[in-house]
Amino acid sequence: MSSALTDLFPHPIVQAPMAGGVSVPQLAAAVSEAGGLGFLAAGYKTADGMYQEIKQLRGLTSRPFGVNLFMPQPEHAESGAVDLYAHQLAGEAAWYETELGDPDSGRDDGYDAKLAVLLDDPVPVVSFHFGVPPREVFDKLHRVGTFTLVTATTAEEARAVERAGADAVIAQGVEAGGHQGTHRDLPENDGAGVGLLSLLAQVREAVRIPVVAAGGVMRGGQIAAVLAAGASAAQLGTAFVAAHESGAHPLHKRALTDPLFPRTELTRAFTGRPARALVNRFLREHGRYAPAAYPEVHHLTAPLRKAAAKAEDAQGMAMWAGQGHRMARELPAGRLVEVLAAELAEARTALSAGGSR
Repeated sequence: MSSALTDLFPHPIVQAPMAGGVSVPQLAAAVSEAGGLGFLAAGYKTADGMYQEIKQLRGLTSRPFGVNLFMPQPEHAESGAVDLYAHQLAGEAAWYETELGDPDSGRDDGYDAKLAVLLDDPVPVVSFHFGVPPREVFDKLHRVGTFTLVTATTAEEARAVERAGADAVIAQGVEAGGHQGTHRDLPENDGAGVGLLSLLAQVREAVRIPVVAAGGVMRGGQIAAVLAAGASAAQLGTAFVAAHESGAHPLHKRALTDPLFPRTELTRAFTGRPARALVNRFLREHGRYAPAAYPEVHHLTAPLRKAAAKAEDAQGMAMWAGQGHRMARELPAGRLVEVLAAELAEARTALSAGGSR
């Protein structure tokens, strides 16, 4: 297995790129400085907004880091379904004293402009979510010295990632918080996600490129487990949401371990694409009615989520979280990396001792 990825950072710990304001430069810098791989999330930002965050991050660390891009989405949503959902959300808009967003605010997330920036001023690592770019994109990024990864949720998707020329694949189990990185959003597949360890075994048999394991990982012992199962590194998102440097709303951070939010669900309620969040009032009331319409639903509900956060109403916010959220620790990000690395070393020692008996 290639060491090109793990040579970039001492500890096999990748901070997941979490769009929506969580993955701020301070968080990514702290992770990279501690020996992990910090990531910026370009999703929902303009190309210039992404560039400004990259400049800020470079001022905070000289260590390698990554930037994540959302792939443009095909048009497949029925406008009637979106209109019906908007009608259902009218009461929410009245409650929060705001207007619903325009569902036709754009589909490509500024992808071409962001890619142009990353080719003109390269960063060490770029990852892609919601699909696979064509081979020429990987060829261009490789020519400027950028290591590339793509999320996959099935072995078939992992094969597509390898065929396209990516350097590595992120195997995302159904336990993961936030959006599932499925390449095609098919409603008939809702609820059919594969757990991380099963997915990791399937992906390792399907491809020869390195695999990063993502989904519910919160402790160093779990990192040891996925490494033993063939992963080159583990990607952790929810574990870093509660970090001091995280840009997550304070209510989101506290909710991870609040008994009022004991579980998560995959839902389309907030964005129209399956994403794992803490179960709150909004999810319970609207999840079953939300259409498969991303990014239309994302644009539609954005003002509601912003208003709920401003009102400090956790029941109306999209609080992305993986299944291990109750194990979150409120620590500085760099300290969390150190703790995870120590737990990993201890787990590896225990495994070696057990194997030598």
